Amino acid sequence: MLTLPPQRYRANPHLRRLPTGTRMWRVHGRRQAATDFSTRGADENFGGGRFDGTEREPYPVYYAGLEAGTALAETLLRDLPFNEAGFRTIRRVRVRGRRASAVETTQDLTLVDLCSGESLAAVAQDTWLVQAEPRDYHATRRWAGWIREQAPAAHGLIWPSKREGGRPALVLFGDRCPDGCLVSEPSWGQDLDDVAGAKWINYLLAPYRARVAEPRPAA
Repeated sequence: MLTLPPQRYRANPHLRRLPTGTRMWRVHGRRQAATDFSTRGADENFGGGRFDGTEREPYPVYYAGLEAGTALAETLLRDLPFNEAGFRTIRRVRVRGRRASAVETTQDLTLVDLCSGESLAAVAQDTWLVQAEPRDYHATRRWAGWIREQAPAAHGLIWPSKREGGRPALVLFGDRCPDGCLVSEPSWGQDLDDVAGAKWINYLLAPYRARVAEPRPAA
């Protein structure tokens, strides 16, 4: 629903508890720590992610999936078409300098649930909000700001991954999450731009008919 949020409706969003010790995965640049939130806000109208903060609604964000395959699919399969053979080829530039890391929550977090028709209707929306294409992200970001107002105790949002469907993706709000609420171990992660990373990606994304070429050996 590409409309402005309703101004005369006080929503009662459905909330979901993310328990202490929940493991989640995110893809990030190697120069960034696994637990770092992204502080770069999106433009009001161009670029950015589905639920990024903006100049109108500034807040750091942390996108993740509850499974490694979901995090990879959300990041690497975006706008990636199938070829004539029914496969998707991930360009190596998409994995350059990137790493997949797992983190765990150190305390309970509360998320606005957007995983069903009922929970979307509770915030005056439908599946458009979580399935919209990037060209409409300026509008989904406006809705995220309004939903935050309706659920001041929420630490983030959770919804069905657009590219996985059956498994959820989530975003945490950096201005609401307590310091130290996420912890990581280097052994939980995997660099994506080496041979081991390519094999790992291809194993997890094989069911999605997607693969990345292994890097060429150094001359």
